Amino acid sequence: MPEWGESEVALDPEVTSPADQPMAPSGAAAASPHELHAPALPQVPPLSNRRRAAATFIFVTITLDMLAMGMIAPVLPQLITSFMGDNTASGAEMFGIFGTVWAVMQFGFSPLLGSLSDRFGRRPIVLISNFGLGLDYLVMALAPTLGWLFVGRVVSGITSASVPTAMAYIADVTDPKKRAEAFGMVSAAFGLGFVLGPALGGVLGNVSPRLPFWVAGGMSLLNAMYGLFVLPESLSKECRGVFSWKQANPIGSLTLLRRHRELFGMGCVLLLSYLTQQSLVNTWVLYTDYRYEWSARAVGLSLGLVGLGSVIVGALLVRPLVKWLGQRGTLLWGLGIGWVGFAIFGLAPKGWIFLLGIPLMNLWGLAGPTAQGLMSVHVNPQEQGQLQGAVQCIRGLTALVGPGLFTFVFAAAIKPGRIHLPGAPFLLAAVILLSALPVAAMVTRRETA
Repeated sequence: MPEWGESEVALDPEVTSPADQPMAPSGAAAASPHELHAPALPQVPPLSNRRRAAATFIFVTITLDMLAMGMIAPVLPQLITSFMGDNTASGAEMFGIFGTVWAVMQFGFSPLLGSLSDRFGRRPIVLISNFGLGLDYLVMALAPTLGWLFVGRVVSGITSASVPTAMAYIADVTDPKKRAEAFGMVSAAFGLGFVLGPALGGVLGNVSPRLPFWVAGGMSLLNAMYGLFVLPESLSKECRGVFSWKQANPIGSLTLLRRHRELFGMGCVLLLSYLTQQSLVNTWVLYTDYRYEWSARAVGLSLGLVGLGSVIVGALLVRPLVKWLGQRGTLLWGLGIGWVGFAIFGLAPKGWIFLLGIPLMNLWGLAGPTAQGLMSVHVNPQEQGQLQGAVQCIRGLTALVGPGLFTFVFAAAIKPGRIHLPGAPFLLAAVILLSALPVAAMVTRRETA
């Protein structure tokens, strides 16, 4: 896979930064709120070796965050259960509480960190989060009690909420016309961590259930130290906004989406898309074990295929398809094909037919980067952090609702005395994703014009 900082996605050498643009005359009238629907597209600084390294650092940061979370996934339930006297039922209940609290921290702190980055710059927020995450993993590795482990998980949820800042950094240093491609590389980073993290965590966990925490902490701290030397600030002081608590909270950050028709519409598309994703997270293992009697190894390999497909789509397909179809066309094709994959999941009578749905479902990965690319050009540079915080809030909302929704549907569909339809969660997901298609088509008509 090519270095992200070396691809033509990263930066455009012919574009200058906002700070280099001539200032408006002092007597010029200020833009009215109604004129904010089409802000001047933020420009990016000239290409340089240091900025190539910075773009690569952001890519590596997101990859390591996902890798670290994936590494501890196989061992965290085991560690929690050991603190509960090896009572599996109690351990499962406590693991559910840990997951909910982590999601709540993400939901609450994503807009805060995004807004802080709009005010104080991206660099300090990214580095503080990296150092905090690394130290937190070390605390969890040493945790002598369940309480210490719980505190560590809370802090992990807070420091992992730096993703909006990293996404805003990408928006700062990328030509607006190429942001969909850049966000596609971020999607590839998520997929790469999803593939490698659990596999590496399983190997390390066989040595010791605490070893993945040590390795994850060490990687995060090394990455933070590297960032101290290579990561420049991407948001000039002239482009920084004013911090406001009204905007630095989940409800306040979401009000940004109401400002423009396009932002609100694309926010709805992402809401439906992220809700669909929850069917994979919460019912994949239950469904494949119940319907196809897959072993843990088979389940792991199937999830590995999903992650590998995500890497391929994000790293190799987004850029050429955006050039060919445009951002709107790529978005609509991603949504139009992705729902078919979920329908195959829900209807497949055999495991091998279920696997045929994975490539189609992976093409849905074309939609996320293009949606965020379209959204990013409708806000000013000093609002990119707030926008990405709002996007993470949408994801957080679905993380709070999705587990209960899809597991309840699955349980109801396999209970005796009712219509036996174990694929109901994936069929529901297909309907949800399909409903996003007309919304996306309607709100992006202006983009075509």
